Amino acid sequence: MMNDQPKTEAGVYGGIALVGLGSGNLTDLAAEARQLLAEADEVWVRQGRHPALRVLSKDCAVRSLLSDPQIGGGIPGAAARLVELGRRPEGVTYAVPGSPLLGDAVCRVVATLADEKEIPLKILSCVSGVEQALEAVGAGPAASLALVDALEIAGLHVPSFVPGVPALISGVTSASIASRVSEVMMTLYPAQHEVVLITPMDESGWLPQSACLKDVSAAETSHAFNLGTMLFIPPLAQDAGFESFQEIVAHLRAPDGCPWDREQTHQTLRQHLLEETYEALEALDANDMTDLCEELGDLLLQVVLHAQIAGESGNFTMVDILQGINRKLVYRHPHVFGSLDVEDVDGVLRNWEALKSAERQKDERKKKKGLLDGVPTTFPALAQAEEIQGRVARVGFDWPDISGVWEKLYEEIAEVRSAPDEQARAAELGDLLFSVVNLARWYNVEPESVLRATNLRFRTRFAHIEKRVRRQGLDMSSMTLEQLDEYWEEAKREG
Repeated sequence: MMNDQPKTEAGVYGGIALVGLGSGNLTDLAAEARQLLAEADEVWVRQGRHPALRVLSKDCAVRSLLSDPQIGGGIPGAAARLVELGRRPEGVTYAVPGSPLLGDAVCRVVATLADEKEIPLKILSCVSGVEQALEAVGAGPAASLALVDALEIAGLHVPSFVPGVPALISGVTSASIASRVSEVMMTLYPAQHEVVLITPMDESGWLPQSACLKDVSAAETSHAFNLGTMLFIPPLAQDAGFESFQEIVAHLRAPDGCPWDREQTHQTLRQHLLEETYEALEALDANDMTDLCEELGDLLLQVVLHAQIAGESGNFTMVDILQGINRKLVYRHPHVFGSLDVEDVDGVLRNWEALKSAERQKDERKKKKGLLDGVPTTFPALAQAEEIQGRVARVGFDWPDISGVWEKLYEEIAEVRSAPDEQARAAELGDLLFSVVNLARWYNVEPESVLRATNLRFRTRFAHIEKRVRRQGLDMSSMTLEQLDEYWEEAKREG
């Protein structure tokens, strides 16, 4: 980090100078920062103006990073451009609202790159403005606060912080960025969640404007965005975060917790995991979103309980689970997170199997396992058959077209009919079911789901028969098949 670098004729330090502009009041500026800005011929900002920039001379050029056609995109592109500019003899000055040490992700990346590339770096910090912004929206003391860069949020698909804490998003420099941030926030927050846009207004303080999250866009607000504009998001209830869930489960397992929860082990919870999985599937089959929401919570409880038990015994923690699955997903999707090109879903699946095979070769525990060893034997039989067929198909062991599947199905039916004894017939029926599953796979139909749906339809229609028989005051066992079938057809007509 440079401290005694000589000034160039342009009035800036050689290398990179990151300058904090504070909250808008010129008294916030450090004397060194004020002098540097007053003498500069060129100052780079992210986008827009800031009240403190009035210290610049009238001949100083203010350049916007986000308007620069040479930027590749987002935070990495902006940081790379600043590093490139910092290699010039006159260096570069990048001015940010508040302090470069807080809230600006571009500054964070620039500092790392400057250290790696041995480019002189000067950081002129300033009052962050966070306290004044929070005071402007009337926010009381909080146990914690998420301070995030809008440009970071705009590049995500879900927020990077827990909704149970208040958040202050800096760098909301335009209506388009504000709109993108609001889209990301609405993946966790209600669309009607009230937020506040805050803009520094010279010495006159801050201008706060309340709005619903969904209305934070150019079309819905009259807000005047500038370089210092922030977005304050009040927290949701404390129990809205995953960490709160983990704390509750840990408390249940603690010495002062619940006797039943403390007694549970991985094995005693096995049946509960299975039951909750099937209950979630039942809610899916019924297309009942209210039930599905509740059942997914019950299923997640099983995951967190297993993680808590494993952590207590020193086997692994929730961090290990999350880190493991995060890394696996990124590694197995190089067409999304890397440079690999794939043509279609089949290409994705083939590459998936190739990557899994490479993983097995690196892992001594998995090296001796075959392609099908990873198919759980505890799967329901139909689901197990579907998974087996899907895996071998992805490595090329499959019919070239569906005509071969139909021919095999007819062949298995004939073999069932010609089986010489019960044992052979049972084996042939198994082959027939396996072939039916394969046919379903070729038609992109999940056999387990459609059979569950058929079972449900049968139960509903048979319940109709029972209801009609009771109304007649009859005994079902004394009725003819023709009579029962009449009620069955009636049930089918009713749907």
